[in-house]
Amino acid sequence: MTTPPPAAADTDRIFDASTYVAGVPFEVLTRLREQQAVVWVDEPALLGWPAGPGFWLVLRHAEVEAVMTQPQRYSSALGGTQIRDPATADALRFVRRMMLNMDPPEHTRLRRLLARSFTSRALAQLEARIRDHARDIVTRVVGNASHGRCDFAKDIGADLPLLALAEILGVPPQDRMLMFDWSNRVIGYQDPDYASSSSFDLDAGTAMARKAMRLRPQPGPDGLMPDPRTREGMPDLYAYAHLLAEEKRRNPGDDVMSLLLAQVDDDGGQVSIEEFENMFWLFAVAGNETLRNGLPGACIALMENPDAQDELRTDPSLLPRAVEELLRWWTPVMTFRRTAAEDCVLGDTAIRTGDKVVVSFISANRDERVFHEPDRLDIRRHPNPHMVFGQGPHFCLGAQLARVQMRALFGEVLSRMGRLQTDGDPAYLRSNFQRGVKRLPIRWSVA
Repeated sequence: MTTPPPAAADTDRIFDASTYVAGVPFEVLTRLREQQAVVWVDEPALLGWPAGPGFWLVLRHAEVEAVMTQPQRYSSALGGTQIRDPATADALRFVRRMMLNMDPPEHTRLRRLLARSFTSRALAQLEARIRDHARDIVTRVVGNASHGRCDFAKDIGADLPLLALAEILGVPPQDRMLMFDWSNRVIGYQDPDYASSSSFDLDAGTAMARKAMRLRPQPGPDGLMPDPRTREGMPDLYAYAHLLAEEKRRNPGDDVMSLLLAQVDDDGGQVSIEEFENMFWLFAVAGNETLRNGLPGACIALMENPDAQDELRTDPSLLPRAVEELLRWWTPVMTFRRTAAEDCVLGDTAIRTGDKVVVSFISANRDERVFHEPDRLDIRRHPNPHMVFGQGPHFCLGAQLARVQMRALFGEVLSRMGRLQTDGDPAYLRSNFQRGVKRLPIRWSVA
């Protein structure tokens, strides 16, 4: 018996970025997931973006894993990794230079060089600095907060990933808010609050930052910024990365990017300046945004489940396992795209060469076939095969550091801020890609 196609109202709602301002429509994802592992989604023109050809949305854990672990069948390079197709052939050629949008063997070469740069010594230093930063952030917030209140997303969640990235990239601390603005512009291009983000204080930055910021684009006559997925849309980021690479080559430090620039591949080659620029984009944007939203998302989970807060305070040894569950429960990156490189069958669905195939991590991480009572936060959940960091050859290289940051920050928060409670409604990002938290007002009792 053939399964009837899902209701267009459901798939339209999943696709529309405006839906997520009110929260993820889990009931729709559950309904679709129960019907089929893979559903067709149309791409109407929305929010100033043109209509597209449509795509297959992969909803179940097993099928998402299959897509992510078969790069020869589901390509990152053929069409890039964002749902919307690049606007021009030149734009597609540009995104293919990023490691995120590469297939083996090109991807393998760069990933190997980057992995070698995360030496044991570098990781140990980073972990120590992350713990210091987490302690300093909570100390500042507790000391400055008005009557035990703050915006968790801005005052706590935003700063730790930026400080950690500044350590990894060798970016001077006074320039770190550049990464805040860059990630807002790229990830939040569908949201008017973020698309033209400008939080960086030029007077406080370095000469390198001031030089790069001269190239920052301005909104066009339609009020929109240039497409941030193109080089023309982010000239200030690329100028800064170029200047930083030149400085690292002249005066290498012990940061990961200095180590990367010194690496030699199997053929005796080194990372080019262009490759470094694209790697910098990946870290500055993707490396920041996932955790920046995962931290307030975890806070929301704990506020909705106060008993979990109490358990973690009583027994901090539960925190490592709890971090995995908090990540699964929130799932900051909701979707990622591949393109079919050959005719194939996924679940019971025939996929044609060239079709867009979009995995839904947010659905797979609530799949009842894998997770018992998936909508319930269970900080003791084990095993917990979530796919927050992806799967296969593109598994996130920064996963371990993200976990370190989560453990460090919530270790400080839970021990020093008392019972966390909401202090107003959160504001969510308008995006069908990133489950973003723009504002999260909270209050707490004395620890």
